[in-house]
Amino acid sequence: MSEVIPAKRITDIGPPHYEKYLHPVIKRNYGKWRQHENLAPGVLCHVAESGERIYTVRAGSPRLLGVKTLRDFADLADKFSEGYLRFTSRNNVEFLLAKEENIAPLKAELVSLGFPVGGTNNSISNIVHTQGWVHCHSAATDASGIVKAVMDALYDRFTHEDLPAKLRIALACCLNMCGAVHCSDIAILGVHRTPPKIQHDALRKVCEVPTLIASCPTGAIRSATVGGNASVEVVEEQCMFCGNCYTVCPAMPMNDPECDGISIWVGGKVSNARSEPKFSKLAIPFIPNNPPRWPEVVEAVVNIVEVYAKSARKYERVGEWIERIGWPKFFELTGIEFTRYHIDDFKNAGLTFARSTHIRY
Repeated sequence: MSEVIPAKRITDIGPPHYEKYLHPVIKRNYGKWRQHENLAPGVLCHVAESGERIYTVRAGSPRLLGVKTLRDFADLADKFSEGYLRFTSRNNVEFLLAKEENIAPLKAELVSLGFPVGGTNNSISNIVHTQGWVHCHSAATDASGIVKAVMDALYDRFTHEDLPAKLRIALACCLNMCGAVHCSDIAILGVHRTPPKIQHDALRKVCEVPTLIASCPTGAIRSATVGGNASVEVVEEQCMFCGNCYTVCPAMPMNDPECDGISIWVGGKVSNARSEPKFSKLAIPFIPNNPPRWPEVVEAVVNIVEVYAKSARKYERVGEWIERIGWPKFFELTGIEFTRYHIDDFKNAGLTFARSTHIRY
């Protein structure tokens, strides 16, 4: 006779409740916090109504971590923060400490392992980014390689709080924008510039033509007959190089080592503290891929950061600074060439729609 498993022993019920992993200090004071203090770059203190304090030490880390690195983090958490740590949405690791005296030795050990402490307040936090060449099949550029090169050049901007306001950089390796580059202060966006290359012989064996046609958001893919077999053709004027067709049909590859590259966008943000949220706008239309260090991309991003740091007022985000000085002045100060690609000719842009909840007098 088979055993009847009681309902309470069934474990396939989704993720455990987050409360199970809260630090005891956070659990005791949940929803009862009075204030937070900035003790140093990368170090915060939250004070509860009860007077209890919890300290946060933030360090930058790569998005892709090896087992050894994870074990190092776990060892540090066991040694200094009673085993409690968390990862932020920007790939920083944060250790939650109940004892203030553990902050200094934890910072020292993190730095000795090569993980900088910082990324809080008016600094550059870690770059949120997509998969890149390591995984994504439609990437126009790499992610981890560019992020490493850019943050190496902006290391001091992570460990010091000396910018006018916080500055967020994001990277997406194609215009599907898994990396939220549409709302970042500075965005690095991979771009395809040629339509997919149709492999007609393979297409009829591995793809469903109706599904492939339906996958195109702009209707650029049409049915066609090639060599007596059902296939498709691409109307290049309608193709926006998104790579969605390749997702459903591997006989429509998008990648092109000569024409793929990077564009730079600026001025986006999610915050609505001083003005409504903003979308990023084009700054540099195209920079060729030049791995492994992408020097042209690094130079472009560092240039924008340094000009912003020198010219913006306190608390101004990049988009607010540009709106104050005007786009012509932005191009003049940064030395970026203005081209025809900066003119928004998209007929459904809706730039005149009032979408803000802010009251103006």
